[in-house]
Amino acid sequence: MAKFDPNRPAKTSSKKEAISREEHLKQHEFQKEAVIHINSLYNYALHLTMNPDDAEDLVQETYLKAYRFFNSFERGTNCKAWQFKILKNNYINSFRKNSKEPGKVDYDLIKDFYHSIKDTRTDTSEADTDYFHSLLHEEVYLALQSLPEEFREVIQLCDIEGFTYEEIANMVESPIGTVRSRLYRGRKLLRAQLESYAKKYGYNTDQEK
Repeated sequence: MAKFDPNRPAKTSSKKEAISREEHLKQHEFQKEAVIHINSLYNYALHLTMNPDDAEDLVQETYLKAYRFFNSFERGTNCKAWQFKILKNNYINSFRKNSKEPGKVDYDLIKDFYHSIKDTRTDTSEADTDYFHSLLHEEVYLALQSLPEEFREVIQLCDIEGFTYEEIANMVESPIGTVRSRLYRGRKLLRAQLESYAKKYGYNTDQEK
């Protein structure tokens, strides 16, 4: 029969310490890799829900799920894209079927939102790039929100968040060709919406006509 050794550390204590260390490392890595994208996630959530309160709830739910499954995240891949995918799935599964009427828009968000616009893809003209970078007014926000969701979403992901076509295709679960088509049509619709406004402020919208 085994003898009791009072100096021998309890296995449960060692196990708890190991779990605590692992959890601490996980929290540190999650903060470094995932939490830094919170503003982009909120912007995306706001475009999907069109409601600030719903957007905050959607981001919170996304981070809870992302942390829970963070061990399954493939290191070295795009953590931002991984989180956007989780957010989109959460939106489809929960928020879309319980969607509310759009709330009042907080226009203080608009300037910061459009400062996040990155260079567009190589098949977008320089004039288009300047066009999206220069219009930082509420008319742009309203025009973008007025687009059908499938067009609004790809413009958000490509022209504002800077994701590749392949990453966007994975997020929206559509072929790359469909993404390109939606992006092209969405940009055309957006430019049409903003044409009178752009001309008022001296922007040239005739390059593609």
